[in-house]
This record gives sequence, structure tokens and C-alpha cells, in this order.
Amino acid sequence: MMIEAIKIQPRMLMGPGPSDVNPRVLAALAQPTVGHLDGQFLVILNQVREMLQAVFQTKNTLTLAVSGTGSAGMETCVDDLIEPGDAMLVCIAGVFGQRMKDVAQRAGARVTAIEVPWGQVFTADQVREAIAKHGPFKVVGIVHAETSTGALQPIEAIGRVVHDAGALILVDTVTSLAGVEVNVDGWGIDACYSGTQKCLSCPPGLSPVTFSAAAEKVIATRKTKVQSWYLDMNMVRQYWGSERLYHHTAPINMIYALHESLRLVLEEGLQKRWARHMQCHLRLKEKLEAMGIRFLADADHRLPMLNTVSIPDGVDDSAVRKRLLEEYGIEIGAGLGAFKGKAWRIGLMGESATERHVDAVTSALKAILR
Repeated sequence: MMIEAIKIQPRMLMGPGPSDVNPRVLAALAQPTVGHLDGQFLVILNQVREMLQAVFQTKNTLTLAVSGTGSAGMETCVDDLIEPGDAMLVCIAGVFGQRMKDVAQRAGARVTAIEVPWGQVFTADQVREAIAKHGPFKVVGIVHAETSTGALQPIEAIGRVVHDAGALILVDTVTSLAGVEVNVDGWGIDACYSGTQKCLSCPPGLSPVTFSAAAEKVIATRKTKVQSWYLDMNMVRQYWGSERLYHHTAPINMIYALHESLRLVLEEGLQKRWARHMQCHLRLKEKLEAMGIRFLADADHRLPMLNTVSIPDGVDDSAVRKRLLEEYGIEIGAGLGAFKGKAWRIGLMGESATERHVDAVTSALKAILR
């Protein structure tokens, strides 16, 4: 049987992820595969850890890339910190807060959930009140950048409330890392996970994670085994650390790709990268609002890299997205959950955060909607 070679038409990726990938990262993927204990590769692992510490803005020793997408990072953080019967507070402001709740329940946590309307964020007082009413909690989980709503959660003040109550704070930065400020040490974050396919502009397949010293202690002194053998940091860290004990075969070439994407981030500089994302967001906002398209997230807490906008009345959601893809080669995302059929999610992430991308998608939308 003869199967034709794969031929993929390039797209301009402007959905909720993945984002466009720099040719340097694709070239890194094509480097020769070596063994996961090869000395050359171990040097790369060390450098990936150091660069992740820089991007997370942390000195945490337990910082690495989980072999799996951002959802694997979520499971890693929850499963390693939670034992059956532990109390956990989950702050739900969209789909991915709901997903964190589900993961925590599967890990055996006694979950209390608090919610705000879609597009809004939590205040520190709301979290304080929930802890006073339903606590104490071992872990408080929250999504920094809610990809389903386009809202950016103010973490620093909430982190202080969580620590004052003696709990650990777990933060989802899948969409925010390398697109806006994420300051793990400065904000006192205890466990944090992200994904490679968003603002890092690396293909999907890895999930950067980092754990504070307090979180490390919780993991090391568990009374029960982590429910996931694959995601057990007590074992995985021995491969990423000086021991180099085999746990599972690392995704060699994906690590190459992450290494190069992190190099690109640090070459640009975090501050400049954050500013670029904001500048593109403001350009998109100006052009869309001139077309009568409004944003759905709270004006004071909008994500620059994930723009959730209202679909104009009488417009066929799927038909517009299909034309964008087929006629213009541009991908944008549909709404999720409460925003399904009501919103488009326009990503400006990493390599996709350029004036060229903004102008292309707005010109195409204008032509289609006309």
C-alpha cells in the first residue's frame, strides 16, 4: 500500500493556540535525535531549566517541562499537591477553571468552587471571604489567563490572601506565560504550569511547570503515592536533576524545540515581548471597534494575547471562520461554554503577535462581513 507524503498548507494561526512557529524552532525539531541520557541532551535539559526559571521569574529548583500539553501540567500540579480528602478551593471564571475543578475531584480533593460571571475576574476580598466561610484549604487554584473568556486575573493580591490563610496557591499560566508578566517568586506562586503552544510559540507537546520550596515539601512528605505514576514529581525530578535516573523517555526533539523557543523569548527580552503583545492588542481593538465589534472581557482585565469578541448580530459564526480559513488561510477560535456561538477568540500569541497578523485578520473580517 502506498500512502502519499503529508502536504500541509500553511495557516496564519490566530486562534487560542497553537500559534505560529518560528523557522528556527522548526529547524531545531529537525536536529538529530539522540538518546535521552546522551551527554549532549543532558546539557540541553539543564539549559531549558535555566531558561524556564528566567521566563517564570523564579529561582525554584523544581522547574522543568512535563512531557505532555498544558493539561498534563495541570494534572501534574494538582495530582502532586493533592491527596485524597484534601480540601481545595477552585476559582472558576471560565472553562479552564471548571477543568481544574474536575481534575481536583478526580484526584480525591474535597473541592469548594467559587465563580464569577464570564469575562470578569476575582477580587482578593472574594477569595478571602470564601476561605473564611469554607476553609481551611490546602490549595487554592486559579487561572491567570482564562482562555475561554479573554480575562486576565490579578494574581499578586490573591496570593497574599492565600498565604495568610496558610494555603498554597496554584496558578494556570498556559496562555499568559511570555505574553504578559508572570512573576512566580514576586507573586508568591507555589505551583505554576503553562504550555508551549501559546506565547512561547513552540509546537504543542510540553508543559513547563515550577514548584516553590513549600510545594516541594508537600510533595516530598505525602502520605500516599501520587495517583499518576507518569506525573509524579518525586520521580520525574530525579531525571531532570543531578541524579539522571531514568523515569520515562523524554520527548527529545520537542525539548530541542522548546530550547530554541526559549532562546527567542530571552533574546527579545521579557519586557519588550510583553509590550509587543499589548501593542498588537491595542491595534486589533482599534480596528475591530471601528467595525462595530465589541470585546466581551472586563475592560480593566483584558488579555492582550487572547481577544474574545462578540459575533455581530445575524452573522453565521462557523461560516465566517470557514471562509477565513479557506479563502484567507487564517484560523481564529470559536467560543467555548457560555460563549459558544456568541464569540470569536482571536489569538495574538508569540510569533502571531505582529502588526501583519492584526491587519490581515481585520481586513479579511471586514471583507467577509461586508
